[in-house]
Parts: sequence; C-alpha cells; structure tokens
Amino acid sequence: MSVTKAYLRGESLSQSGEDACRGADSSLQEPYYMEMLCCHSVQDSLLSSNSRFTNYRGILNWIVILLILTYAHLFLENFIQHGFLIDLKKALELLIGDSYWPYLYLLLAANILPIMSLILVKSQSKGSLSSPLAYWLHIGNLLLLAVFPTSIILHFKTSLSTGGALLVLLSYTILGLKLHSYQQVSRWYGEMERTQGTKTEILQKNDGITLCDLYYFILAPTLCYQRDFPRTPRVRANVVLQSLVEMVIFTQLIVGIMQQWIDPIFERSKKTFADMEIAARVEHLVELATPTHFLWLMFFFLFSHSYLNFIAELLQFGDRHFYGDWWNADTLGSFWRNWNVPFQRWIQRHVYEPSLKKKLSTKQADILIFIIVSVLLEYNIALALQRCHLWVFLNMMFELFLAWLLDRFFVGNYGNGLVWLCLLLGPPLAVTTYYHDHYMSQRPLSDDL
Repeated sequence: MSVTKAYLRGESLSQSGEDACRGADSSLQEPYYMEMLCCHSVQDSLLSSNSRFTNYRGILNWIVILLILTYAHLFLENFIQHGFLIDLKKALELLIGDSYWPYLYLLLAANILPIMSLILVKSQSKGSLSSPLAYWLHIGNLLLLAVFPTSIILHFKTSLSTGGALLVLLSYTILGLKLHSYQQVSRWYGEMERTQGTKTEILQKNDGITLCDLYYFILAPTLCYQRDFPRTPRVRANVVLQSLVEMVIFTQLIVGIMQQWIDPIFERSKKTFADMEIAARVEHLVELATPTHFLWLMFFFLFSHSYLNFIAELLQFGDRHFYGDWWNADTLGSFWRNWNVPFQRWIQRHVYEPSLKKKLSTKQADILIFIIVSVLLEYNIALALQRCHLWVFLNMMFELFLAWLLDRFFVGNYGNGLVWLCLLLGPPLAVTTYYHDHYMSQRPLSDDL
C-alpha cells in the first residue's frame, strides 16, 4: 500500500520498493540465495521527472564531442571549397587603412579634453567656479568629446578606414564615460570635504586632483573613479606574458573566423540586407548566426579577460572583477549585470541611482538605461560603418521586452536556454548585418556581374 501511495504522489519509488522486497522481518538468519530471489523493485526511470537524477556529465561530454565533429566537418568543407583565406595583412589594412596617422592625430587630440576636465575640477574645488557653472562647462566638454570625432570621421570618410574609425569612436566613448565619472565623483569628494572638514582621513588628501592621478584612472581598466584604487604589490611577469599570448591567439582566431567563415557568406550575397526579401534575410541570418556567435564569444574573452587583465597587471590595478558568471544567467537582466561589470558599475553609480533619487521608478530607470546603451552602441557601429539602419538600437529595445517576458514566464534552465537563444540572435547578429551591408557597398561593381 505504501508503494502505491508513493507512486500516486509522484515521489521516488526506489526506497518504497526496497522496503517491500526486503520484507517486514529481516533479523532472522536466511540462506544466501534469499537475497537473490527478489531482484526487482518499484523505481523510476532515470530520465523521468520524478527520478531526481541530476548527473548528466556523460551526455554533456557526448554533446560536446558531436559539436566538435560537426564543426570540424564544416571547417574542412569550407577549406576544401574556398581554400586558405586567412590574411593578417588584409586585416591590418582594414583596421588602419593606407595610413595610421589620422587615428593617431585623433587619439592625441583627445588628451586636451581630460586636461580641460582637470582644470574644471580644480577650479571648482578652489571656489573659482560655482557648481552650476562648472557642471555646464563639463557638459560642454563632453559634448565636444562626442562632436569632434564625429565631425572628423564624417568629413574625411573617404580617407578613413572602418576599423580605425571604430577604434577612435570606442576610445572617445570610453573616455567620455570616465570623464563624467571623474567630474561627478570629484564633486562628491568636494561636498564631503566642505561638510565634514578634516575628520575623514581619505578626504585629508588633496592629491587626488592631479594630472598623474587622472591619467592613471584613464588608463586603468575601470570606468568608475575614486581617489585610492586597490593596488597589487608588484607586476607579475608570468601573468603579463600569459595575457599577451592569449591576446595573440584569440586575435588570430577572430581574424580567421571573419575571413574564412563570414567573408565567403558575404561573397555569395547579391544585395544588402536593406534590399533583400524577407526569405533571403532569414536565410542569411541563420547562416551568419553561428560564426557571429563564436566571434562574439572570442571577442569577450579577448577583451574582458585577456586585455583587461593585461592592462590591470601592468598598472598593478587590484580589482580584476571584470565579468560575472553571465553564462549561467536565467534572465536577460542577470546577463547584462554580469556581462560587463565595469560598465554595469558605471550605469549603477551614475545613471540608475541618480535616476531613483530624481523620483523615477525602477522600470523607468531600466528603460532609461537601455536607451542609453542602445544609443551608444548605435552611435559607434553606425558612424564607423557610415550607415544607420537603427537595427542595433531596435534590437536592444526589443530585448527590454524580452527581459520582462523572461522574468515573468520563464525561470531556471528554461530561462537560461532562452537567454542563450537571445544572445545567438541578438545584438551581435545585428552588428554583423551592418558589416554585411558595408562589405557589399565596398565590393567592386564587377563582382556582382
């Protein structure tokens, strides 16, 4: 009867079956064959939902082996069909074009803006500038930081390469985020000094407002300013060398995937995505999804792990928490919080918390954050590739709806699976469609005949 009740309740039946088979009285000495008379018991199959079995490591290894064999076949087929297409010289030409001087000039000119920000912060701390005036001058400094590279790239668009333009735009964007944090946190320090006087030890130091301190912050792998960063005792040569080797290897892999896998797909295209029919768009998106996803994962490891650790080790920067376990995220919100921790900290510190203090609700603050992120991504990608379809912006805004949907209806493994699906078909694929149309516009007309 107990076995039947356990079965009806959907519980594990193994223990109940063993008790029934063993019998009520097992204290008497029994012949050896009595244990072999009963070899069956009521129990669940391992793959049923009631079995409580969780060790699927063997199945995971099997899936990994199948994936390796499948993609090894794809790479071999690609090599047989197209030959060896990897050319590092061609990749460097795409990045810097015929000359690297325009980008060097733009990067050198960017040094004027941190110096202006330092002058504003020092003037405000000495009382030479009022807080409202210093704030609006700082906003003007940030607007100049956005307008200057934009005007140069649009004016000299025929002589600037795509890779160089993207590098300059990303550098100016990161510098803008850092300078905003520098100005705002310096203002917070000033307010605390005026309020507390010399009671706090950290506020007794006025050496935070120096050019050396500012440039250490600009070079450090963080977007959030503070006067005293955690430091490691020394530079470890083995960590520097390991990070350098990782950067070389993953750069080669990224170039290989772009030239050996993605470029042949572009070569077969006859039209841009903007001119394709819906069926052709879907076909190309499905074909580009896998290589784009691999490219995105490798770029994450190259930048967020190898490059940032390389810079942090050289500067003895102690806080190496650059990313969390985003691969285990069961919601898109959890993914974005763990994907890029330095940017998440900046958003939390300089956008989300100030928005809540201005009486915005959490939902309104989340929408504001997604709009800011979408605009920054669209600005960098669209301007570098000289075309604006709003695909990245709309994709990010659609993910805001998906984030609400996942939080409301999907949890656990189902949510994690849908997060990976969104990453596979999300913003990285939208960026690739931009690059596809740019590739088509740069291809000679004779190629299409």
